[in-house]
Amino acid sequence: MSGFNKTVEKGKILNQSPSRMVPYICLVLAMVLWASTFVALKLAFRVYDPMVVIFGRMLVASLCALCFPFVFRNITFRSKDLKYIVIMVICEPCLYFVFEAKALVQTSASQAGMITTMMPLLVAIAAWGILKEELTIKTLFGFLIAVIGALWLSIASESSQHAPNPIWGNFLEFMAMVFGSGYAICLKKLSNYYSALFLTFLQAFAGAIFFFPILFLPSTIMPVEIVPLPFLAILYLGGGVTLGAYGCYNYGVSQIPASQATAFINLIPVFTLIMSVLILKETFTGVQCLASGLVFVGVILTQTPFGHATAAK
Repeated sequence: MSGFNKTVEKGKILNQSPSRMVPYICLVLAMVLWASTFVALKLAFRVYDPMVVIFGRMLVASLCALCFPFVFRNITFRSKDLKYIVIMVICEPCLYFVFEAKALVQTSASQAGMITTMMPLLVAIAAWGILKEELTIKTLFGFLIAVIGALWLSIASESSQHAPNPIWGNFLEFMAMVFGSGYAICLKKLSNYYSALFLTFLQAFAGAIFFFPILFLPSTIMPVEIVPLPFLAILYLGGGVTLGAYGCYNYGVSQIPASQATAFINLIPVFTLIMSVLILKETFTGVQCLASGLVFVGVILTQTPFGHATAAK
C-alpha cells in the first residue's frame, strides 16, 4: 500500500477539490462491494448451482439496466471499437465469472480475495505487452514474489468445509484475474468514448446471453425452490454489486489511469477477510497470514505513487 502512504504524505489526494475526489471515493466503494461478492457467492452456492447463480446475477443486472433507458440514447458505435468491446465482454463477465464461480466452490472466500491482489501486476504486464507501457525490473521482481506468496498460500491451505480443494480453487481464481486484466485493458480504451454506465449495462446483457444456454447443460442443476438468503444474495449480486461496483469502477477508470485505478484492488482482500470472518466464520492460520503478507510485499514493490501518474483525459 505504499502508493496510498506516499499519496497522503505528499497531499496529492487529500488536497484535491471535492469533485476531484469523486473517482477515488467511487473506487473505494467498488472495492467494498467487490469484497462482499465473495461472501455473497459463497452463501448462494450453498444452495444453488454456480452457473444458475451467475446467470441470475446477470439477469437481475440486465433488468435493472432497463430502468435507465437514457444511458442508451445517442450511442454511436465506432467500428474500430468493436474488437475491444467483444474482447472486453468475453473476458468479463463471461470467462471471468466462469472461473471465479468454479474457484469459489473449491476455495474459501478469504483466500480468493487474497488472489485478487495479483490483478494489478497482471494489468501492468498486459499493458507492457499490449499498450507498450514501461515494465520495470522492480515490477517483475514484485510479481515473482507475489506469485510465490500465492502458491505458498495455496499449498499451506488444508481442505475444509469452506475450501475442499484450495490449491485448484486458488488457481482458478488466478485465471479469473488473468481475464480480469484483459477486461481492464479494453475498458480503459473504451472508457474514453463510452460512458461508465453504458459499458456496465453492456456487460450485464452480454453476461445474461452468455450464461443462459449453460443453464441447459446436463452439468447444471436447476433450482427447485426459492431459499430466502441465497436468493437475496443473487439479487444483491445483480443489483448492488454488478451495477454498483462495476458502475463505480468503470467511472473511476474513466477519470484516472488504469494502472492507478487497479491499485485499489489491493483493498479487496482486506475487506473480504473481515467479511469472511464475521459472516462465514472462516479462519486464517499463521502460515496463511505469512503467505498473504508475501503477496502484499510483492504488490507493494510494484506500486507507483499516484502523484507520478498522468490523469486520463
